[in-house]
Amino acid sequence: MTKPLIYDLSTAQLSQVLQELDQPAFRLKQLHQGLYNKLYTSFEEFDAIPKALRSALDERFTVEPLSVAKTLRSRDGNTEKKLFSLQDGNLIETVLMRFERRNTLCVSTQVGCPMGCVFCATGQMGFVRNLSAGEILGQIIHFQKELRAGDEALRNVVYMGMGEPFLNFPNVSQSLDYLSDPERLGLGARHITVSTVGVIPRIAQFGEQHPQVNLAISLHAPTDELRTRLLPANRQYPLEKLMQACRDYIAQTNRKLTFEYALIDGLNDSPEHARQFAQLVRGMLCIVNLITLNPSKKYATPGSPPARVQAFRDVLVEHGVRVTLRLRRGLEINAGCGQLASAENPN
Repeated sequence: MTKPLIYDLSTAQLSQVLQELDQPAFRLKQLHQGLYNKLYTSFEEFDAIPKALRSALDERFTVEPLSVAKTLRSRDGNTEKKLFSLQDGNLIETVLMRFERRNTLCVSTQVGCPMGCVFCATGQMGFVRNLSAGEILGQIIHFQKELRAGDEALRNVVYMGMGEPFLNFPNVSQSLDYLSDPERLGLGARHITVSTVGVIPRIAQFGEQHPQVNLAISLHAPTDELRTRLLPANRQYPLEKLMQACRDYIAQTNRKLTFEYALIDGLNDSPEHARQFAQLVRGMLCIVNLITLNPSKKYATPGSPPARVQAFRDVLVEHGVRVTLRLRRGLEINAGCGQLASAENPN
């Protein structure tokens, strides 16, 4: 029988445990320091607390939510993908991307994904279960410890791995609180981005609870007909309602949001598509992140060639839309956008 993960406990719950064990209140701070600052992976390492308490906690909880099943690194050394095994044997993937002045970690929020986006390898594998807050944090803590050993630091975290974060909102929200808490992992909220295909009921809630965390919307098409072909969730959350929810979010938070658009050769990358897309986001406080689609086993259509990417970008710029081009990373280890899928998953 697996023990509960201590990272899943709230401050109140952990305080209650310590009270039941007749411990003074200051033990809570010692535990937090060991878990979130010193990044201990076993209770034996908590040398600041009595051995009897270490043993009592070890009987009740586990510290390490995941173990490394496989590590893959790109030839240039700038991208590293890890396949993590969870306590129940399920597998997830997490990707570290090294840039010139920052390290960015892409974390998963579910085992598989129920959204069924046709070009996404995770969507192709189906849905298994949600990750707990501690399992999400465990990915971050693992890489933080690895980077710290090499005298590096984690600069950004993006919730863009396996799964739809807004369909696991309570656990994602708790992980965001702990990740940005100065008494825990202490990463600035503006260095965190959560990506969603557009689960409308959660957008306003996200803006209310996490107004400083960046929001990215995976759009990928400028019309309902085309977007439904690519993202079946568009039937439930059509563009008109989604764009209104995005405008409401901007008014609510006064924060710029990002629209992600994966360019697929001959499908959604024409100048006309670009003009339609420009009209869709006209006047919004936003930036468009263009991505050349990365291949997956079950979706053969390639990403757009550079000339079509540039032409699409030029049309958006001509219409006053702010645009960035996302660098393609880790393709040879299937670590690029849309490629994460634990083919070895037992379920």
